[in-house]
Amino acid sequence: MPESIALLNQSVADELQAVHQYMYFHFHLADQGYELLARLFKKTAIVEMGHVEVLAERILFLKGEIEMQASSKVEKITDPVAILTKAIEMERTSARDYNLAAQKCGGAADAASKLIFESLVRDEEGHQDQFDKQLDNVKRFGAAYLALQSFTAPKSTTQE
Repeated sequence: MPESIALLNQSVADELQAVHQYMYFHFHLADQGYELLARLFKKTAIVEMGHVEVLAERILFLKGEIEMQASSKVEKITDPVAILTKAIEMERTSARDYNLAAQKCGGAADAASKLIFESLVRDEEGHQDQFDKQLDNVKRFGAAYLALQSFTAPKSTTQE
């Protein structure tokens, strides 16, 4: 199933890029005092790392080689609105790509990979929804919305 392995490896690359990008966002948002939003990006990055693991396990089951290279470099974005806009775009693109991959795997009689991609679509759409809600709130209440959350948020710990 070389086509499935290629699709899975492309997804590993995309997920690694998301981990890197979201951790970059986490660091900068935390540095700006936006604790709750910073935590959201950290938690999302951890979920994306779990996606890498699931994809890699499937590649190995199919006797493929895991390509551990991110699909692109981290974009240096530090403005919270631009960060949320970028994250929404990333999640929307991932959901679209995983839907297509699920269809291709299904057409190639690889039901297990198809199910993995369908599961990833649900996760990515959930992430997009979280980021959409944050962006909507910033648009409705202004940039102060993020700062006000941070005043009442408990300080993050290294265990989150």
